[in-house]
Amino acid sequence: MNKFKLTKKTKEYFGITLYQIEALKDFNDVKKGEKGGWIEKEENLSQENNAWVSGDARVYGDAEVYGDAWVYGDAWVYGDAEVSGDARVYGDARVYGDAWVYGDAWVYDNAEVYGDARVYDNARIYDNAEVSGNARVYGNAWVSGNAWVSGKLKLIGGCFYHYKKKEEKIEHIEMNEDYELLACNPKLEDEKSDEVEITVEGKTKTISRKSAEALNLI
Repeated sequence: MNKFKLTKKTKEYFGITLYQIEALKDFNDVKKGEKGGWIEKEENLSQENNAWVSGDARVYGDAEVYGDAWVYGDAWVYGDAEVSGDARVYGDARVYGDAWVYGDAWVYDNAEVYGDARVYDNARIYDNAEVSGNARVYGNAWVSGNAWVSGKLKLIGGCFYHYKKKEEKIEHIEMNEDYELLACNPKLEDEKSDEVEITVEGKTKTISRKSAEALNLI
């Protein structure tokens, strides 16, 4: 038995007709007869498992929401994007292009994930952050503020946040073909010291000179 149907209640968005959905049975926290969010066609939301679209959220184009994923609030998922696993996309978040959000990842607030980006595991993308290009954000990584993660950058665990100030100079350091580092004003704490002070991911850290040399920071 299908878990939802398209209702006759519609809204037009850029020439696309979106249909409000209605639950046909109880599942997870959704009750039979409950109205959900808006999708363009049944293929946008899986009839299996607990995936759901609610609130004023919109899913359209060839985008898919499946597994136990939820899209809610005023979030939009469109293009060829996929949201799956136990992922959550909500607030005013946007996931589009060929982006994938899966695992236990959350994308919310005004965050955007697009291009060929992948966000998964326990990653969190929020505030006004953007993840795009071929970027990969996973593990326990958090991206927030006005941070912009793009290209071939990989973030595995830790936090990356940024509220850019005019006097700051962000340096892009290529470590090898797969990994890159964004550093803010890297500098030596003491020329004679065995330690180096750098600002990475918005935080000032002191690391050994040996480690800094290995990362090509000095």
